[in-house]
Amino acid sequence: MSKVSIGKKVTDFSLQSTGDQTIRLSDLKGRKVVLYFYPKDSTPGCTREGQDFRDSIKKFKSGNTVILGVSRDNLSSHENFKRKECFPFELLSDADETLCKQFDVIKKKNIYGKKVTGIERSTFLIDEKGILIKEWRKVNVDGHVAEVLDAIKNC
Repeated sequence: MSKVSIGKKVTDFSLQSTGDQTIRLSDLKGRKVVLYFYPKDSTPGCTREGQDFRDSIKKFKSGNTVILGVSRDNLSSHENFKRKECFPFELLSDADETLCKQFDVIKKKNIYGKKVTGIERSTFLIDEKGILIKEWRKVNVDGHVAEVLDAIKNC
């Protein structure tokens, strides 16, 4: 599977998600898609990021945009996280890192002096035709959702 790049069509993907669904990019044609990758369910930064997307969901919907969160956590963990935080969008489980590798978000990190491999917080905006039009890497949660909304307004 080829890696994504701005201005190119994103290779179709299919992943299990919350709500006992299978999400396919091709099924979302005609709508913009915000695909946000986060390290781990129910951790402080990931919770805040999800809450920020949740709290702005009406603005995203008015911009014909679907929000999808992606991490390596299993569906049970995702269901608990979604229920606890009342997320009005689906969380995709990428346990085998297929989508993470397609979007090149698996990175070596230094956490408390320990080297680990994990998801680098990243967000991608895909247009109605499946073309990647914007990416944010090494995301800082504060103000990020506002940046994504601005990008949607300006495309």
